[in-house]
Amino acid sequence: MTPPEVEPQLKVLQQQPQNSHLDDRLPRLARSQHGDGKRRGSIVSRKRPHWPLDFFGIRWGEGMLNDVRARAPYYWSDWADAWNYRVIPSTVYMYFANLLPALAFSFDMFESTGMSYGVNEVLLSSFLGASAFSFFAAQPLVIVGVTGPITVFNYTVYDIVADRGTPYLPFMAWICFWSMIMHFFLGIANSSNAVRWVTRFSCDIFGFYVAFIYLQKGVQILALQWHSVTNPDASAYLSISIGLMVLVVGYLCGVMARSTLFVHPARTFLRDYGTPLTVVLFSGYQFIGKMDNVALLRLPTAQAFRPTLERGWLVRFWEIPTADIFLAIPFALLLTCLFYFDHNISSLIAQGTEFPLRKPSGFHWDIFLLGVTTGISGILGLPPPNGLIPQAPFHTASLCVAFKRTVPPSTASGEDPKEPCKLIEVTTHVVEQRFSNLAQGILILITMTRPLLSVLGIVPQAVLAGLFLVMGVQALEGNGITLKILYLLQDKALTPMSHPLRKCRLGAVWKFVILELVGFGAMFAITQTIAAVGFPVVVVALIPVRMYLLPKWFARGELSRLDQATASKFTLESVGGAWGGAGDEGYDDGDDGNDNGNDRNGQTAVLSGEDIATAVQGASPGSASSQSLTLQAQAHQPSSSQPSSPGGRFRQEGNSEDDVLERGDGIQQRNSGATGEKGENE
Repeated sequence: MTPPEVEPQLKVLQQQPQNSHLDDRLPRLARSQHGDGKRRGSIVSRKRPHWPLDFFGIRWGEGMLNDVRARAPYYWSDWADAWNYRVIPSTVYMYFANLLPALAFSFDMFESTGMSYGVNEVLLSSFLGASAFSFFAAQPLVIVGVTGPITVFNYTVYDIVADRGTPYLPFMAWICFWSMIMHFFLGIANSSNAVRWVTRFSCDIFGFYVAFIYLQKGVQILALQWHSVTNPDASAYLSISIGLMVLVVGYLCGVMARSTLFVHPARTFLRDYGTPLTVVLFSGYQFIGKMDNVALLRLPTAQAFRPTLERGWLVRFWEIPTADIFLAIPFALLLTCLFYFDHNISSLIAQGTEFPLRKPSGFHWDIFLLGVTTGISGILGLPPPNGLIPQAPFHTASLCVAFKRTVPPSTASGEDPKEPCKLIEVTTHVVEQRFSNLAQGILILITMTRPLLSVLGIVPQAVLAGLFLVMGVQALEGNGITLKILYLLQDKALTPMSHPLRKCRLGAVWKFVILELVGFGAMFAITQTIAAVGFPVVVVALIPVRMYLLPKWFARGELSRLDQATASKFTLESVGGAWGGAGDEGYDDGDDGNDNGNDRNGQTAVLSGEDIATAVQGASPGSASSQSLTLQAQAHQPSSSQPSSPGGRFRQEGNSEDDVLERGDGIQQRNSGATGEKGENE
């Protein structure tokens, strides 16, 4: 029985106005990759319409055009929806989370590229990426900036060409130019359709690598503190204590925000501003008492709005031998491979299954746009920006509107009814808009002014190291590899029967984790050598390994629980629909549940209308072992023709007797009642 307060919400979900431009896309998006034009779990598509640029089996530019058509109707709402409180803490958090790591990477490149790249180059590159993607991207939630992998690429190229006498910045300009052309080709050729083959296997390995890079960077910064000119021991020990306190306090803010401590406004404040306030607090901590007499190493700064070297902002890329122009092509190919994988992975994780998104994605268009920013970066002598991990998913998470609710144990999932009720976090929706990305970019640009550069000059490097450690630990905490390792170390007698990995053989889980760790080890090892320039090849190689080798080494049922699609079918519509594996391997349907135990925030559940009513009443609609629950509406209709809504896209599913119409958005309003706690209102 549906409670009265829920009926209006269900009625809205089942009676949405038609959105014709999305209906036109459905036959193409539900299209199979098999030769017979059919795919389990989808309707049979009608013949594809004529495309004037259909050559060599490629419908050139079709993906980009479809991305623009799908996202354009939401452009003005992307700005109007920014009128929401969640945008403010998200902007503040992303400013610190993007700025301080960028400064650390700039310090690395300053020393390793002969001062070619410094603070201002990295800050301007971050602003370039933020402004371009906030105004023009089809996926504006993705934070773009200077990453650890591109830092490794930049100084490895410098080590290779410096001995040849090749001017570095003009050579990088040509690398960026050729890479821009390759990005254009990838976008026009619909190459991002391969993204549907990227599963949690590849994302978890790459995310695990990036998290370790952050931890490694934090430790390296602390190790450098013995280079202080005066009293190096005192400086180093104070720096280590500050770095560890930033780690502890910053992490505890996140833990308390997820706990039942204090009242809801206090927990919300800790979640929104805990990390920025930690940075501010320990930046001033150094001036307390006798610590003021200890000379700490601080962040390096430069002149306001000036390049690090004595040069203009325009690189003289024409002053380079012709042979070096063509020598840049293989380096550009490696850069393109890195950006293709890195940016698409960032986009996938930022739009993961744990986020109830309502607006369409656009992978093809964004790869083309990334080529534009790459080319501009080369001309200006900037390190080229691309999607950031873990900042991109952190950005989406900071925009989630959620509330907490207690649920009793579920006997249907094999849980003991005598167990105490568990606290779950219900994410109702994400504030999808463009303003927070643009605002944090503008703040980074303002940081290039003399007053703010002076403020940055008093921030100890130890605070930066602590922030690296916090972000690394948070990224590892929710990584699928970490969660599987924790499962393997758990006492199986105390592991809930509802845990999805309980349906897999223990040996299969061990084998899968070992393969992931081997992939991570190969990535990490190659970046520690001169062969680091070939790092993108190892990254891209993960896709065919998942496509062709893992299905031979694991049973299909076990593989579907060990590994799933990173993003929902709704998000993957931009690249041709559901995951490209055989049938529904990438998605559980039926008794397998909706997660594989490696989502960052726990289980993601897709609930029917009755389940939504049950959740509002405080009962458990499924497994109570999850830590986070995403409510999505499913309206069951007997007819195969259903209206689309401006708030989401639909796909017909045929996995059961009744076709299920899956909607991409969550419930926008909740009854707060006595059974649960409501989050922020839109």
